Amino acid sequence: MPARFPRRKFLEGMAAMAAVSAISPISFLAQAGSPFRVAVINDEISQDFGHACEVAARDFGMHWIELRGMWKKNIVNLDEKEVAEARGILEKYELKVTDIASPLFKVDFPGAPKSKFGSEGGFGADFTFDQQDEVLDRAIAMAKAFGTDRVRCFDFWRLEDQAPYRKAINEKLLQAANKCGENGITLVLENEPSCNTATGAEAAKVLDAIQTRHLMLNWDPGNAATLGETPYPDGYKLLPKKRIGHCHCKDAVKTAKGYEWAPMGGGIIDWLGQFKALKRDGYHFAVSLETHWNGGGSPEESSRKSWAGMKKLLEEANAR
Repeated sequence: MPARFPRRKFLEGMAAMAAVSAISPISFLAQAGSPFRVAVINDEISQDFGHACEVAARDFGMHWIELRGMWKKNIVNLDEKEVAEARGILEKYELKVTDIASPLFKVDFPGAPKSKFGSEGGFGADFTFDQQDEVLDRAIAMAKAFGTDRVRCFDFWRLEDQAPYRKAINEKLLQAANKCGENGITLVLENEPSCNTATGAEAAKVLDAIQTRHLMLNWDPGNAATLGETPYPDGYKLLPKKRIGHCHCKDAVKTAKGYEWAPMGGGIIDWLGQFKALKRDGYHFAVSLETHWNGGGSPEESSRKSWAGMKKLLEEANAR
């Protein structure tokens, strides 16, 4: 990790910032008029954090935002000055943070064969396995500084045969979840096609194996669809509903070459049914737009078009 100052000094600085002038902790009330915390991942709009927040708050009408990267830096690489600036921007636009979308465990698992997905990286994340303890510490520090109670993670680059390593992977997730729990934070595992938990079926198995309230699921129907699962209703019905702690929103289409991203409402995922089911089942955490689709001409315009589709779906589900 390209840290520019000692780890201890950084963590002490973050702790002091959180203690002295923390953003008000998130409440368990969702966005006004919705059972959900309706949000967008900031860098899906722009690397200019101020502009991304302005669009989310004033154009999209959101009260929540998910933090992944800004100013061309991964969230866990921000320094104290950048954190202070970002906090000021959030306060200006009256935005609360749903979670820290960290890159934790998006690396090869030690001792296992190298994954074909290991070169993907992305979103300013280029860390080794040996740096994962520091990634976790920094993600926790960021969660406290930004007033959120959850951190996103993965479960290592996908293996052709994960069975010999699954128990050890689960133990690593449990250790990280317990450390988060000690800090009043929930770890949310994202189902990701390039990692070992990709679908609802796989996520259900992992959650069953790791019995702790400190680990929940970042349910991503779009990711599940790209591995051939019908995320709703098939994948969703397998999940323990009380352990869904976050939800990413993007759509996909199937092509002759495989799957491609699509704007919300323009793909194969039954998002209307999914939103209705989440509402029915008492889900009240984030539904966060993770555009990924780039057909709008720019990240911002693609996000605007995808938000228009998501907004319509939420309205039809009586969830906005």
